[in-house]
Amino acid sequence: MDTTDRGSAETTEPADMGVTTGFLARTLGVSPTTLRSWDRRYGLGPAVRADGRQRRWSPQDVAMLREMCRLTATGVPPAEAARAVLERTRGRSADAPAGRGGTAATHALDTPEPRAPSVPPGSAPGRSPAVSGTPGTSGTLPPGVARQECRGLAQAAVRLDAPAVREQLMASVRAHGLVAAWEEVMAPTLRAAGRKWESSGDRYVEVEHLLSWHVSTVLRHVYVSSVAAHRRQEASPVLLTCVPDEQHTLPLEALNAALAEAGVPTLMLGGAVPVEAVDSAVRRVGPAAVALWTQSRSTANLPLAQHIAAARWGIRGARRQSPVLLCGPGWGRGAPDGLLRPTGLRDAVRMLVSLDASSRP
Repeated sequence: MDTTDRGSAETTEPADMGVTTGFLARTLGVSPTTLRSWDRRYGLGPAVRADGRQRRWSPQDVAMLREMCRLTATGVPPAEAARAVLERTRGRSADAPAGRGGTAATHALDTPEPRAPSVPPGSAPGRSPAVSGTPGTSGTLPPGVARQECRGLAQAAVRLDAPAVREQLMASVRAHGLVAAWEEVMAPTLRAAGRKWESSGDRYVEVEHLLSWHVSTVLRHVYVSSVAAHRRQEASPVLLTCVPDEQHTLPLEALNAALAEAGVPTLMLGGAVPVEAVDSAVRRVGPAAVALWTQSRSTANLPLAQHIAAARWGIRGARRQSPVLLCGPGWGRGAPDGLLRPTGLRDAVRMLVSLDASSRP
């Protein structure tokens, strides 16, 4: 993504000459020092060197290093990844380690088994429940694991390696549960991509868009798979909606997927929903609860939240009201009386699982 004259000159070099280390580093999203280190330590260097010691990487060399990047980004140790790459290159082995985010994990996730609720209805506030699929854990990733997975995901996005991005996202969900994967891998990497874009004069916008699209795709995959596994008839859904003028939907999509994973029915309206549409949906559906998302203070609409919380629906003599959750940083820290203010995704899931249970006949 370098736009300097040198980078432009490198992109016009004849293909048969190979590419330089600097150009290849930018293409793969790793540093030139890393490429030289892999060459020195593991023999992952160019097959032919031009002008004595100058490295020129052929298409075959580039393919070899792309595989090295894919494996290391999914958690395979560099030495093990290098052995697998060299064996594959030499034709001695057709199998490479899949790692935490490798092909084997991805194929297994394509048809996930039904899971228990991520957050049990009786969980105490502020306590981290066990993540589904990982019994006995606290529901959080060790800092080193989280950093490694964020780094691998970011590197795959910078390389514009869509298959690797998808594999790592899905493997993270399978390994840690959706809530932990969102809070400690997806959201931090998305924030880092956003900061990079904002600080670099609109460069890297394609990286953020690629990452956002695949995060959304994985969240919807979890939602669809979970809904198929947890069918409930005649249950009042939790209504999820962004406030008017709010276009950021990914956190709400994460909540939608986490609730579906926990067996809670939802009705997702998406971004920038007009006041009249939110009001109409509440009165028509009679939701077990309403989650209103806003990313920034400029879009927060407290009168709307209070109006929805005060709305009564149902037949005469049995009218009810829907609890309202203020979700997202735009609402600030506190909440007026009569409104609920979760601290994050895990807390929102805990609240909504409990409200769903209490609304059942």
